[in-house]
Amino acid sequence: MRTPTPTPLEPRLRAALLAWYRRNRRDLPWRRTRDPYRVWVSEVMLQQTQVATATPFYERFVARFPDVSALAAAPADDVLAAWAGLGYYRRARHLHEAARAVVREHGGRVPSDPRAFAALPGVGRYTSGAVLSIGFGSPLPVLDGNVARVLARWTARPLQVKRPADANALWTLAESLFAAPGAVADNPGDWNQALMELGATVCTPRAPRCADCPVRRGCRAHALGRPEAFPPAAARRAGVKLRRAVAIVEKRGRLLVARREGALLDRLWEPPGVDLAPREEAAGALGARLEALGVRATLSDTGRRVRHAITHRSIEVELWRAEPRGAWRAGARLRWADPRARDLALTALARRAWAACDGAALVYAARPNRPARRDARRRA
Repeated sequence: MRTPTPTPLEPRLRAALLAWYRRNRRDLPWRRTRDPYRVWVSEVMLQQTQVATATPFYERFVARFPDVSALAAAPADDVLAAWAGLGYYRRARHLHEAARAVVREHGGRVPSDPRAFAALPGVGRYTSGAVLSIGFGSPLPVLDGNVARVLARWTARPLQVKRPADANALWTLAESLFAAPGAVADNPGDWNQALMELGATVCTPRAPRCADCPVRRGCRAHALGRPEAFPPAAARRAGVKLRRAVAIVEKRGRLLVARREGALLDRLWEPPGVDLAPREEAAGALGARLEALGVRATLSDTGRRVRHAITHRSIEVELWRAEPRGAWRAGARLRWADPRARDLALTALARRAWAACDGAALVYAARPNRPARRDARRRA
């Protein structure tokens, strides 16, 4: 009969990890509150995103939407504008939908019941564990990349969190730490954060600082002298190279942008553009795209290229100067935007394209057809 895997840390080492966390934890804005809404926002932002990147977005977001009711009441475009530049926009859409469900179904209070919280859009097992343990003290585990690495090293087991069977084993290990009474069960939020903090700052993927680890005496990978061997490196997803062409039209410091459609960037704004086949001629495809938006233009290649990445996609973006001809006007699908402002959900590519243009070399002193009414001119 197979011997069950023992709990990876004895009680005194668990207490040592909690004490280490309280002495050494980073002063992060979401750690200054137990408000479950703000904890929730931070945990969603930190998925697939580094702390240094997420921090300014978090501070702006909670200043603009200070509670779940404010977020629920906001238009979707305002939420995307506050998120613009952080990437993985499905997170923002789910968070917004979930906030509306909280107002509609739970009286504007984030539910503490695990089943009710897990039923909200975009909420998975990790988010439930993090938000409910930190915000409400619920004894629920978490498992992210940092925690998975710590557990794999403590047990010296070749467990990769991206493999379903291994993920189940890692969840079982994380749950086992709550089984016995004591410091962990009494402080589930701090315990989960201690595990994540250890993985983020000490038990790092490369060159782990074992000498600074408060629980190295219980770590089997350290005892073997092979901490970097656990977990084994996962196969990287093959990258995909793509081409795109965008049209740059500028007027008095504003950039002409079009609303994107599609799964990745739906409802975000960037210069009108088109995806290109490997050998496709850009001018014809981009001209056709502009005409579909109601703009006929003379195109000239600036020779400037921007390299842009979205998940595993590497995109080479050609920047073309577009000089509109004849009558056209901005509307539901086209508008002028200040690339430096944050009142519109511009893609990261929109801001990079503007920076690559240097604000001067591609200036087009746009003179759209003169509208018959003065108020129409003010809306342009």
